[in-house]
Amino acid sequence: MRQVVFDLETTGFRFDEGHRIVEIGGVEMVRGAVTGRSFHTYVNPERDMPEGAFKVHGLSEEFLRGHPVFADEKVARSFVDFVGDAELVAHNGVSFDLPFINAELENAGMTRLTNPIVDTLHLARRKFPGSPASLDALCSRFGIDTKEREREGHGALLDSRLLAEVYIELTGGLQAGLDFAVADAVTKTASSTGARQARVRPRPLPSLVTAEEAEAHARFVEGELGPASLWKTRA
Repeated sequence: MRQVVFDLETTGFRFDEGHRIVEIGGVEMVRGAVTGRSFHTYVNPERDMPEGAFKVHGLSEEFLRGHPVFADEKVARSFVDFVGDAELVAHNGVSFDLPFINAELENAGMTRLTNPIVDTLHLARRKFPGSPASLDALCSRFGIDTKEREREGHGALLDSRLLAEVYIELTGGLQAGLDFAVADAVTKTASSTGARQARVRPRPLPSLVTAEEAEAHARFVEGELGPASLWKTRA
């Protein structure tokens, strides 16, 4: 199964109030593993940059003026081609990201995306009712390193990579390890591109064996099974 985890930066919260996309990022996942393929572009919104939005992502009107507009093939068509028929994954994607993308596609005279979408905000609220469900909060919960985000601020590609790790944790950990062909492909792609692989979990599970049980087992192996026992060879 192919999925695209994506994120947007915009000039504001509502496309129906004239706000526009200024950055798009996306990462590919196949059967639960990040492959190393990604999409990223800045977008000229053809309008001013509100101060509140600038404080979030740090993208100025002057900087964005030198980048293609959404309707440019380097943006709209390239993103649609990258997505293909993949299932989409986004944080607050049902209410924000997908409607924003589709509004921009319509404005550019293109067909809206009808891909199925998984909203990680909804997943997190169902799994951890009453707990904070922002991307930062979920990264903290799962022990995902956000130092780069703290240092450089929001970015659509960086946030997509973090969200991919969050999604893997929300859905029970990396499953592609059970498929050796996929796992091998992911390893080769990651090593050639320098991309980070999806992590199984942030830290090993603690042992369920108590100190007393471990000591009793050691005595049993030493006294009953002897030095040639299988336990000794596996120690």
